[in-house]
Amino acid sequence: MTADAPPPEGRVTTELVDHVLRIGVDRQNKRNAYGPELLEALSNAYARLESDDEARCALLFAHGPHFTAGLDLVAVGPMVAQGESFIPPGAYDPWGLYGQVRTKPVVVAVQGMCLTLGIELILASDVAVAARDARFGQIEIKRGIFPFGGATLRFPQRSGWGNAMRYLLTGDEFDAAEALRIGLVQEVVETGQHVERAMEIAVRVARQAPLAVRATLRNAKEALVDGPEVAAGKLLPELQALIQTEDAQEGMMSFVERRDAQFKGR
Repeated sequence: MTADAPPPEGRVTTELVDHVLRIGVDRQNKRNAYGPELLEALSNAYARLESDDEARCALLFAHGPHFTAGLDLVAVGPMVAQGESFIPPGAYDPWGLYGQVRTKPVVVAVQGMCLTLGIELILASDVAVAARDARFGQIEIKRGIFPFGGATLRFPQRSGWGNAMRYLLTGDEFDAAEALRIGLVQEVVETGQHVERAMEIAVRVARQAPLAVRATLRNAKEALVDGPEVAAGKLLPELQALIQTEDAQEGMMSFVERRDAQFKGR
């Protein structure tokens, strides 16, 4: 193993660039399949996203030719059977099912193989860009189990009932063009350009007013989870709070002075 090579169980790289936390999954020898160590490392990276005030958005990507082959069932299967948690105390569940709720946006860049929990990572995130060579599959049903990382909850919500069941109930694979058609991803680009394009989107998000971004994300999630009426009831209080911020004043001044706003998150 060279100094730069990841350990056999994999690693997650993090780098803060232009207020974007770049989170890279690296277990190329196993097609980025997730074992316990990789699950914990990704959860800790999401915890850093939440705790670092300089990080306003995340870019999630994978090193190597594949996004992920899914769970390393040999390593993780016993944990699943015993009902053990994959998420360490104080960390954040990247699949957004347990524990603390993520409040900052995540943009995903996908390439090559994207199976099972890879699709569920997309569904738990906010914007996804796929390389043209990406191949998707929610194949748990072929193994005698069913998706337990959020696909049964979010796939119908994202893509519509029929589109979701077409793949949840057959385990059939589909390509990037189909992922775009059903709304699983928002853009398809040439292979090799997916990380760059996703980073461009993440940087644009990070340049907006951080408190307003988080309020937008929070209210949209409330509409999905608690219903439109609950979310509608929170619109005016959220707006009244935002109007009092320094960023709102900066946004107004930048409009009057015809310049780009410089937001501070205050």
